[in-house]
Amino acid sequence: MKDIINKNHEGDCIKIMGDLPKGKIHLVLTDPPYNASNGGVNLPNNKTGGAYYKVNEKWDKFSYEDYMDFTKKWIDEADKILAPNGSMMICGSLHNIGEVIIALKDKGYKFINLITWRKTNPMPSITKRTLTHSTEFIAWFAKGKGWKFNYNNMKKYNQGKQLRDVWEFSVCQGSERIKGENGRAAHPTQKPLELFTRLIEMATDEGDIVIDPFMGSGTTALASMQLNRNWIGIDNNKEYIDLANKRVNNHKKDTKLKEYC
Repeated sequence: MKDIINKNHEGDCIKIMGDLPKGKIHLVLTDPPYNASNGGVNLPNNKTGGAYYKVNEKWDKFSYEDYMDFTKKWIDEADKILAPNGSMMICGSLHNIGEVIIALKDKGYKFINLITWRKTNPMPSITKRTLTHSTEFIAWFAKGKGWKFNYNNMKKYNQGKQLRDVWEFSVCQGSERIKGENGRAAHPTQKPLELFTRLIEMATDEGDIVIDPFMGSGTTALASMQLNRNWIGIDNNKEYIDLANKRVNNHKKDTKLKEYC
């Protein structure tokens, strides 16, 4: 595992996970394609939370049948490498969360929580034909009994009381938002670092291994590093791999600088 962990790997996550050792991963945390792309919307002068560009990526377009098949296949491979008491935490929206839940229930996983991410700065409803989409979800499933849940650690996020399943975070903006040379978001679905840090802290211990089959901008890697967890990243897009590696290397440099100060 030494040559595998704490690295980003470019390629098909189904194939790469198929080559990994079985039963060694403690947490699968990922933000897969939502199958939400259906034409583009560009609002560079949006006043709500900055420029807004609707996700319209080739990698995010499937038929329903193809998306269901794709979801089952990558979850099958993730299941093989997950420890007996491991967890899967998969991000989704109204576009795909049903398919994710069906695939995991079909594998016999236990549904622990459906965590709701309430966005404090959601984008407005462009068509004015729907309510404003202000939430996304993280489906938390356990493979077997004895899943890790750092219950007491989570109380600090709710003034010493039991943490509930609705969490508030803003959509990435400002200095947290990674931008490309064109000034637009370098990755269209970058997740808040604080959100992923909490998820990892909740379901793993120091030294555990977290895998993200759809690493994207590298948020899972950064959150894992901050918490002294090991991690494995996979993405089939070289631009995203380069982006994630850049964020990881910058984090390492910042950490070393702080150690010297």
